Amino acid sequence: MPTITYHQADGQTQVIELEKPARIMQAALRNDVPGIVGECGGQAMCATCHVYVHEDYVDALPEIGEDEEEMLEVTAAERDARRSRLGCQIEVGTPGLECIEVDVPDEQV
Repeated sequence: MPTITYHQADGQTQVIELEKPARIMQAALRNDVPGIVGECGGQAMCATCHVYVHEDYVDALPEIGEDEEEMLEVTAAERDARRSRLGCQIEVGTPGLECIEVDVPDEQV
């Protein structure tokens, strides 16, 4: 079963099992994961679903689009050039990305 593991800055971890493919932000909001705000509803227009993807999964991700790149420049928490992504732009449970682990930043807004 596809899973998303969210690691919080305080050391807590939450694992969400997906019944069908879902974006990191959507799964977080549906399961009350702290620290994922998703103000724009997944349109890559607010950067409030910023996550740090664990290194093991970075190469499996789709390329960063222009809108996502622009929003990553204005994240509340410091951007990591390789690991920072918007959770609304990453769908998990698809071929090549059955699971993922992400760190949730200390702040989103």
